[in-house]
Amino acid sequence: MGRRRQHHRTALLAGLTVLTLSLALCSCSSAQGGDAADALPGATGMPKLTSIDVNPHDRAQLRQGGTLNLAITQFSHQWSPIHADGSESSTIDVTKPLLPTFFRSDAAGTQTANPAYLQEAHAEVRDGRQVVTWTLNPKAHWSDGTPITWRDIEANWRALNGRNPAFRPSSSTGFELVSSVERGKDDFQAVMTFDQPFSEWQSMFNSAANAPLLPAAKVATPELFDSAYLDAIPLTAGPFKVERLDPAAQTVTLVADPAWWGDKPLLDRIVFHAMAPAAMGPAFAKGELDLFDNGPDPAGYRAIKATKGAAVRRAGGPDFRQITLNARTPALTDPTVRQAVFQAINRDALIRSDLSGLDWPAVPLNNHLLVANQNGYRDNSLGLSRFDPAEAARKLDSAGWKLDGGVRKKDGRELSLRMVVPAGVPVAQGEAVAVTRMLKDVGIEVTTVTAAANEFFDRYVDRADFDLTVYALLGTPFPASGSRAGFARNGGANHVGAGSAAADAALDRAAAATDAATASEAVNQADGELWKVAGVLPLYQRPQLYGARADLANIGAEGLSDIVWENVGFTR
Repeated sequence: MGRRRQHHRTALLAGLTVLTLSLALCSCSSAQGGDAADALPGATGMPKLTSIDVNPHDRAQLRQGGTLNLAITQFSHQWSPIHADGSESSTIDVTKPLLPTFFRSDAAGTQTANPAYLQEAHAEVRDGRQVVTWTLNPKAHWSDGTPITWRDIEANWRALNGRNPAFRPSSSTGFELVSSVERGKDDFQAVMTFDQPFSEWQSMFNSAANAPLLPAAKVATPELFDSAYLDAIPLTAGPFKVERLDPAAQTVTLVADPAWWGDKPLLDRIVFHAMAPAAMGPAFAKGELDLFDNGPDPAGYRAIKATKGAAVRRAGGPDFRQITLNARTPALTDPTVRQAVFQAINRDALIRSDLSGLDWPAVPLNNHLLVANQNGYRDNSLGLSRFDPAEAARKLDSAGWKLDGGVRKKDGRELSLRMVVPAGVPVAQGEAVAVTRMLKDVGIEVTTVTAAANEFFDRYVDRADFDLTVYALLGTPFPASGSRAGFARNGGANHVGAGSAAADAALDRAAAATDAATASEAVNQADGELWKVAGVLPLYQRPQLYGARADLANIGAEGLSDIVWENVGFTR
């Protein structure tokens, strides 16, 4: 179940990735949070899905100490989540307890300032321009004792704003709109001026958007940006710090940082174990893991329910499973051919197969930017989401790919595609078999390439070495800015390699909107344009379905909310 994130980039799950979605359009104020409803409103005909399931407990109800064993899908090389090569789920998961996040998101996507790092943040209009003032907590510091100051904000902006092509950020969203970052009343205040309004400014320096703050000392030059966190995590500033990166054992061990200035972490250690998704269920059943993301794996789901002392934690999150087409592939440069591939795939059959045995609604997702129980969701697919092999054949004929025996040909070339899937992900293997059969019916030959789990993104997806591939896009509370990196023509996480000016413009309108209705309409206009591009075929809203030790508290299926790592622990 590889995955990639999307806002800030896309987070990929090898059976998954990181896309930026939102279950609710966030408000622009950083001052107040809101209580999440137990269930999120569904679109017409859609089931209501629980928005959060984390076994919530007050700190006083939990015991001090203990080790939390978690699973990740790969042992990363690039440990900077804001680097283009670090925008995958394992890097993101490991670094969230380690790096500053200026805001915390609740299950509805409402943002609240994180007092550990931020005393206050507010946006105002000065001389017709948006200005955001960030006032930092002067107690906050990096693990080498260096205070976190306005210089860190300035350095991150310079690395992420896209103006120096030597930097390779996973996303420039929001940062490219900033004209200056200046010192405020002291070193602990930064004044950021925007060239144009950016309604989702709270996505900046926010782990919910996969955009934490990194130290200026490690990102100030392109060379540092590329190398400082390569096979290393040299500086942190969270409730935990790194004890050991062990590539031989494929583990990352974090320990509570005694220099942390906030509430003392309840856990002594967090150990991340890199393993294939198919191995996670058995490891959990043997007590080697305390929590794992099962995703749409029926065997893992059965293992959770059969494990003594275990609980299933499930919620409807912003993530979705999808098929990506590589528009750089000569046979797929024509959007008409990509649209034909869309219509030749029976999504209903794939979805029923993927979700069989999971007690999860097998409902197709018909939007790239919003999930079905999210405010504003609608179907903008223009018929391209409908399984129609006859129409697919007509499109292929019109594009010059004529059936010759069992395979279509054009200018002497066969219409033959490579579908790359990650090893150890049964769902992906099943999808490859089914897609091969479906495309064969319209004269497209498909060959499956199985990539090692640690190479799926680094070796294949990130290098555009595929024609078709499958994973999940992971969401954030910021549907406009979060999704831009994955869908804009120059997006750092656009693995399709194609887009449209109309989609980019609509995403820009959404990001600059001053009200939720305007933003929602622009997001849906962008989605309609992305269906025409036909680069990403949404399948279904991916279940956040976790196996957890029953006594593990304050972590599980978070929906859009953030884990407060210092509050994670075991009940007494």
